[in-house]
Amino acid sequence: MKKVLTLSLLGLAIAASSAQAQDYEEVRIGVDVPYEPMEYRTPDGDLTGFDIDLGNALCEEIGVSCEWVVQGWDGIIPGLLSRKYDAIMSSMTINDDRREQVLFSDPYITPPSAWFAPEGTELESISEEALTGMTIGVQRGTLQDNYVTDMYGDVADINRYATADDMVLDMESERLDILFLDFPVGKSTLLDSEEGDYTVVGEMLTEPKEYFGDGFGIAFRQRDEALAEQFNDALETLRENGTYDEIYARYFEAE
Repeated sequence: MKKVLTLSLLGLAIAASSAQAQDYEEVRIGVDVPYEPMEYRTPDGDLTGFDIDLGNALCEEIGVSCEWVVQGWDGIIPGLLSRKYDAIMSSMTINDDRREQVLFSDPYITPPSAWFAPEGTELESISEEALTGMTIGVQRGTLQDNYVTDMYGDVADINRYATADDMVLDMESERLDILFLDFPVGKSTLLDSEEGDYTVVGEMLTEPKEYFGDGFGIAFRQRDEALAEQFNDALETLRENGTYDEIYARYFEAE
């Protein structure tokens, strides 16, 4: 009797888990902007970018509508946990610290991090000696912030910013010597900018994994396994049918 009861309860649990994702008609997704080319607004105020286009395509494949909820980075995980939205798709690096708080999808892109400085800089490589006395800009609470703080916090001044745009403004005003951020963002906001000439210094980094993680993933609440699995299945489908490559080419084709 106990065995029958246990199997019945297990069946109900599986059914409930399956229904959990199916019950969504709309998925609210938290996003931090501006973070070009990943997520930003057009001059008309519409949200766009790689994350936005891919997220909309994933929702379409699943059969739900997307509602994008703009949230500052500092509060983006608390907003998910307090049910302000159902997922986060905002260039969030998958790492062990975040895995303790959220459930990640499979990685959907793995960009490197890079150092950016004005063209003509005397810096030829990155080291503790080279950065001594420099002022480094990073976005607050990011993996780049963690890396720079641990590696160079004792020898350099670190200025932390709420957005990448704020960093770039201070770089253009010569209040920063060098920036460290995701390469696609630096390429879009600095290398492709008409406001100044900038260059990448040293090698781009994807290691150590302790800091740079396993690529960008979509974050869900820990219990929402069924919803995460639907997004994983949709991502695999978009990779197989060419939709992912089409979206990627819109933003990274020139790299």
